[in-house]
Amino acid sequence: MIVCDANLLIYAYNTGSARHAKARAWLERIFSGSEVVGLPWQAASAFLRVMTNRNLPGERFGSVQATQIVDLWLARSNVRVLIPGDHYWPLFRRMLIEGQASGALVSDAEIAALTLEYGGVLYTADRDFTRFPELRWKNPLG
Repeated sequence: MIVCDANLLIYAYNTGSARHAKARAWLERIFSGSEVVGLPWQAASAFLRVMTNRNLPGERFGSVQATQIVDLWLARSNVRVLIPGDHYWPLFRRMLIEGQASGALVSDAEIAALTLEYGGVLYTADRDFTRFPELRWKNPLG
């Protein structure tokens, strides 16, 4: 399973980003492929938070347009929303402690735990994920 981090979603839709073209091509490829794509709610929520924030530089969307984009993702037959299951808390706790995650890194620990619980590979451009034990991750942008 491909687990998608928020930064790739944001780059794919922010035409002002230097990473836009690569991220957009990658996202279109995985969404149109046959492999299951795991979408953590945390990643979808971060996309909505950033892409609707008019105080940030770059292209931004209204709430209607941003939620329509998420609707399109969720309508794909190979996309699954990742929610915590029975093994989530021990994994999350371990990511917090062993990954020394606090503050803003708690969200990364949540995504790392979900990725481990679902047996996926996290795709991200965020090197902070190197801190989490046993997490398999790849940067599709370079």
